Amino acid sequence: QVQLVESGGGLVQAGGSLRLSCAASGRTFSSYVMGWFRQAPGKEREFVASKWPGGTTTYADSMKGRFTISRDDAKNTVYLQMNSLKPEDTAVYYCAHRPTTNTLWSWGQGTQVTVSS
Repeated sequence: QVQLVESGGGLVQAGGSLRLSCAASGRTFSSYVMGWFRQAPGKEREFVASKWPGGTTTYADSMKGRFTISRDDAKNTVYLQMNSLKPEDTAVYYCAHRPTTNTLWSWGQGTQVTVSS
């Protein structure tokens, strides 16, 4: 079973940048779809981005052009580079993975991102 540990969250001013990291255990990391989700206070968890083995990438519309997901399979790590951050990006950000054969995501513990205005 893959365990996920996020890091890199924190407090940043609007317009700033952060890079989140997610370190995964397990030998099969490279075969999973990796993703990022977020949950703001009082809101449901929402999709941010995903990256398939082989590179296919998907973003939520509101993150396109500002966020970039990448993965380093040699390091069992997935990243989320976040630029031009806005106060509405404030949320707990979760790393997730799933097999390519279904849509059942498994989650990390999350890392808090706070964007001040």
